[in-house]
Amino acid sequence: MKQNIAIVQRDIAWSDWKTNAKDIMALVEALAKDIREGKRPKVDVIIFSEMFTTGFVTAPEKIADRDGRNISLMIDIARELDAAVVGSVVVERDKEYRNRMYLITPDAEVRWYDKRHLFSIGGEAERFTAGDERKVFEWRGVRYLMEVCYDLRFPVWSRQRGDYDAIIYSALWPKARREVWRTLLRARAMENQAYVFGVNRIGAEPNLEYAGDSMAVDYRGDIMADCGGEAMVAIVEVDLEKQNEFKQRFDVGRDADDFIIR
Repeated sequence: MKQNIAIVQRDIAWSDWKTNAKDIMALVEALAKDIREGKRPKVDVIIFSEMFTTGFVTAPEKIADRDGRNISLMIDIARELDAAVVGSVVVERDKEYRNRMYLITPDAEVRWYDKRHLFSIGGEAERFTAGDERKVFEWRGVRYLMEVCYDLRFPVWSRQRGDYDAIIYSALWPKARREVWRTLLRARAMENQAYVFGVNRIGAEPNLEYAGDSMAVDYRGDIMADCGGEAMVAIVEVDLEKQNEFKQRFDVGRDADDFIIR
């Protein structure tokens, strides 16, 4: 089983949904054209950053999706590419705000994961409600564990239970902590023997600057794609047969500790 995964690193117009939606669809249409012309391989999954249509706005009530426009946009992307699309947005439910990571398929199946670890140091926990359910979604034979940004710092939450092949991290990870981001992405891949896709943004917001460093890492911890600080779409291949062969030869999972998350 093989899949092609596209990771999208881009600048984001802060708090400007319309501009971002226009730019994203132009990017997607250009990618689809390249695929049709054989310039790039067909993709099965395309991954965007955390809050990819707005950037991180500290007042969630100003950017919360109340009319489903982000879902509609993601369905359009999924259908244009015949691929699942992943990214996080802010949603409001019963007067609570959640940082919700979607995986949406071309047939408009909508699945989501709500960010569990809220960045209390930056006040996120005061404005958002945390999720409490770990989510793994299967798409075209590959199982994806869904996580958002700060979740990366908590290895127990991403611990391999034999139920996923890859981890997706959509993030808005500041430039000041870029080496933490780069190190932990590789660590999560190595310790879980899983593919890891970490998608961040470039550019700046009123109070933060972002270095990008979106990466695809394989199950050994080797970097398959590194976007550095450039806007780009990088496409990499997931190969479950090679991954499973490696895990059979070097099965660290058999020696892992049992645990319960409370």
